[in-house]
Amino acid sequence: MIGRLLDGRYQVRSRIARGGMATVYLATDLRLERRVAIKVIHPHLADDSQYRLRFIQEARSAARLAHPNVVNVYDQGQDDETAYLVMEYLPGITLRDLLNDHRVLTTEQALDIMEAVLSGLAAAHRSGIVHRDLKPENVLLADDGRIKISDFGLARAASAATATGNALLGTVAYLSPELVTRGVADTRSDIYAIGIMLYEMLAGEQPFQGEQPFHVAQQHANDTVPTPSTLNPRVPAELDELVLWATARDPEERPRDAGIMLSQLLETQRALSGLGSDDTTPMQHTMVLPMAVGGTGATQVIAPVQPRRPDADLGPNVATLTEKSAKRKSRGGWLVALVLLLAGLAAGAGWYFGAGPGASVSIPDVAGLEPAAAAEALEAQKLVVAAENATAHSPTVPIDRVIGTDPPVGSGVEHGSTVTLIVSLGPEMLPIPTLVGLAEADALAAIADARFTAGASRYVFHADSAEGTVLQALGTGDVDLATLESYGEQQEITLVVSRGPIPDVSGQAVDDAKAVLAEAGLTGVEAVEEYNDTIAAGLVIRAQAPQGQATVAEGGTVDLIISKGIEQVAVPDVIGLTWGDAKPHLQNAGFELDYNRLVDAFPGSVVTETTPGPNESVDKGSTVTVRFQLQL
Repeated sequence: MIGRLLDGRYQVRSRIARGGMATVYLATDLRLERRVAIKVIHPHLADDSQYRLRFIQEARSAARLAHPNVVNVYDQGQDDETAYLVMEYLPGITLRDLLNDHRVLTTEQALDIMEAVLSGLAAAHRSGIVHRDLKPENVLLADDGRIKISDFGLARAASAATATGNALLGTVAYLSPELVTRGVADTRSDIYAIGIMLYEMLAGEQPFQGEQPFHVAQQHANDTVPTPSTLNPRVPAELDELVLWATARDPEERPRDAGIMLSQLLETQRALSGLGSDDTTPMQHTMVLPMAVGGTGATQVIAPVQPRRPDADLGPNVATLTEKSAKRKSRGGWLVALVLLLAGLAAGAGWYFGAGPGASVSIPDVAGLEPAAAAEALEAQKLVVAAENATAHSPTVPIDRVIGTDPPVGSGVEHGSTVTLIVSLGPEMLPIPTLVGLAEADALAAIADARFTAGASRYVFHADSAEGTVLQALGTGDVDLATLESYGEQQEITLVVSRGPIPDVSGQAVDDAKAVLAEAGLTGVEAVEEYNDTIAAGLVIRAQAPQGQATVAEGGTVDLIISKGIEQVAVPDVIGLTWGDAKPHLQNAGFELDYNRLVDAFPGSVVTETTPGPNESVDKGSTVTVRFQLQL
């Protein structure tokens, strides 16, 4: 893509980032002479109607928003097979980059980032748009201090809060419980993701972690997000309550949209404005700036900003949150006994569900293992392996290796449950289409239609085939597919395609001929010299494939046949011979004859003279004049 001109307008300069659905490039809008970010859908997804629709949806969703905290979308189009999106270019870093560098942010930094994010998200919610993929990677921190939300690729109308289908959308670390359990998202799902992001900024890590995404999703569905002060005691109680409010498992207990949470955030900022790090310095709004060239990377504190007044009827106010925090801190020692009792019950429940009759286990990933090794891994988890394995074709898993299990990997089942191994039969064998003789483009289409994979074509020069014609189709190990009746599904097929005849260099000087061949990707080597009646000595007669070869590959070597000019031969000495004996000698030597045709009737006539004379060297094919003494 780099260096390409899209739609005759956008000159691609360099790659900025790559995600699961698209790659983002820096480009120049030649028409408006400005830098832009070009988001290009991955080629292998461009033909998928679902991904293409999601890509277009991002353009439409973002284009409906005009807000300083949302990345502007300028254009969307298609150039040949390339679907692209033109966005505002913001040099800087993402919130994920900032968290990777600093892990824990200050209260002031976290609040200011949240204010910007919630402002942009509130605009989206007011327009009826649910983002559905909020995470630190989609929060941009520009070099000039601006903070913007990007990537509306999963956005959908808030009124269309329907199930997402078989696969969960969004990043699992920020999925709301209702998305995990019911596949349904609305504005309150975005609020849950905001709460997880605020927790991560304050605590330095995500609240739920696990080896598999499935484990993290289960925790979102079943567990309550802890307070960030559990890991970072410096977090004020008011922010603990804000996180708990935003991440309530029941959507009805969360703010109903970003506007309400923004109003509460501003009230909380105002309430905390007198609680600086030394409890005496009023809190100022900070602007998080990425490290500039030659800079220190320190947080820049700008002038205090007067908080906006929230609407009176929006959400619980800061006094309510403060009261909740005070009640939590005022609970007395009478709770100790209750805690001990609950701990005992939890231990018993832990035994019951962890090792006792109610225990469950997640099926491990055994794909790629031999059946015996897979069975051992399953039995180690107290599972029973079915006596008979299931089988299925697989283009990627070798024969007699495990493809997967039934139930599938990650499923939670009771100890002692039976699991069936699904073992590979290798690729399904499919008929091979006729490819030889087709144009290359038609052959590639036939390969895809037949469910095979096209490898990189090889190009050769062939004297008798037009350019672009398929000469041969090769399978794994360069096996000629013409010798096979079938071939494995998705296995690679390599086409050998003609570049046409070797370039004609007849009559050229050797150096000129080599230059012409080099332009075609060939190397000319002086091979042999031959006599030639029409091409002067020292010039090239022809370029040809090395002896024994029918084709020459690109980058290969060809033989140059060099002319020695016309062959010189000696005139036979036929003086004194009869014409019947002399004539065949002269003709067999390759000479044209000039003589009195009457002598043919008297073969016994004797040759008395030849011009040129006997044994004189002349060009092969020259004319010899013959004189006789007629014998009547």
